[in-house]
Amino acid sequence: MRRPSRTDTGTGTGTGTGTGTGSGRLAAVDAVRGLAVLGMFAVHVGPGPRPEGAGHLLVAADGRAPALFTLLAGFSLALAQRGRTPAELPDGWARRYRPLLIRCAVLAGLGLLLAALWPGILVILAFFAVYFLAAEPFTRLSTPALTAVAGVSVAAGPLLSFLLGPVFGSEASGRGAVPELTALAGWDGLGRMLCELLLTGAYPLATYFPYVLVGLALGRLCDLRERRVARRMALWGTAAATAGYGTAWVAAHVLGGRERLLDTVAARHPEALGAADPVREVLRGQFGAVPSTSWDWLLVADPYSQTPLETIGNAGVGCALIGLFVLAARSRAGARVRPLTALGTMALSAYVLHALVLAGPAHGAAFWGALAGFAGVALATAWGRQRFWADGPLRRGPLEHLLRLAAQGRPAASVVRSAPTRVGDGA
Repeated sequence: MRRPSRTDTGTGTGTGTGTGTGSGRLAAVDAVRGLAVLGMFAVHVGPGPRPEGAGHLLVAADGRAPALFTLLAGFSLALAQRGRTPAELPDGWARRYRPLLIRCAVLAGLGLLLAALWPGILVILAFFAVYFLAAEPFTRLSTPALTAVAGVSVAAGPLLSFLLGPVFGSEASGRGAVPELTALAGWDGLGRMLCELLLTGAYPLATYFPYVLVGLALGRLCDLRERRVARRMALWGTAAATAGYGTAWVAAHVLGGRERLLDTVAARHPEALGAADPVREVLRGQFGAVPSTSWDWLLVADPYSQTPLETIGNAGVGCALIGLFVLAARSRAGARVRPLTALGTMALSAYVLHALVLAGPAHGAAFWGALAGFAGVALATAWGRQRFWADGPLRRGPLEHLLRLAAQGRPAASVVRSAPTRVGDGA
């Protein structure tokens, strides 16, 4: 999400489990991640999303890119663990958790650094570090228990955000921040940072972690080696997206929810009354959180509203895309998605590099030419890198390779596959 003045910012990160040249199912997951990278570019450097002509593509990306990255993080964690028995896990606390802690520390450091450079976006990397830490105990649950927890979290996370907003003084405003380096200067700053990471920030644990849990559950339940499973993911994902967005539309336009929200805006958010869409204007200032001024906010599904209905809709889109790309990878269309697959394998590198460019020469860019330039350079670079370094250490992207080296402490070629390290899976 673009950062207007000093209150907007955003996107996603992750790490995958397979290379673009791997099996069809892993290549398909990377291709979905590559599509999410392009969606991130659309939100950050494209013009404002308007439902007309090519603007429909920007509308489709708005709010869904970070959700898709986060869901893929959980999905890739499940793929990385598939087939591993308890006997194959490292012995001892240090060997088991050291790579995770180092990976999260690096991601958090990158996030704080990029936020300090002021790229004009809401940097998500520090939040991803928290997602990975929080996900570890859930990876030990049985599949039925994990599925149940994931389902409950879709409603419980947004409800927690809604109920605790007044407690932390952010009932009507004051949400959507990202952690910054200055917060490390004192205990007050550290407390504020913790609150942002868990509840009031741009991508808080309360409303984004459900995507990780849903992705974990999908990765456990869906064996993408079977074509029929991919078809079911496409169908059930489409059904979930229709249910989430459709229910929100009915609540707003048939059951009178929008009229009640407009009354709430007039009473509690008067600063938004001058906007073309007052309801959307309020939500733009509440990134990652649910406004706590009316229960009707929990029934919308607008971008970044992070309500149960938006979470269901976004998760459905992610599920459908994974299924569709798996089917495409096994058909004649497989060759056509290879550039996306290559980009998906280096999502963390693409994320960090695009943020650096936005902090410098492209700061404030918001037009079709900028979007075409970012997308074209990223796709061409990813394709060329994978073509010439398909068997080398940089096949996953330079930052992905360095992150793996830092986490493992030895050459990546000698490391067995562990947790993901790409943007969209978790970097």
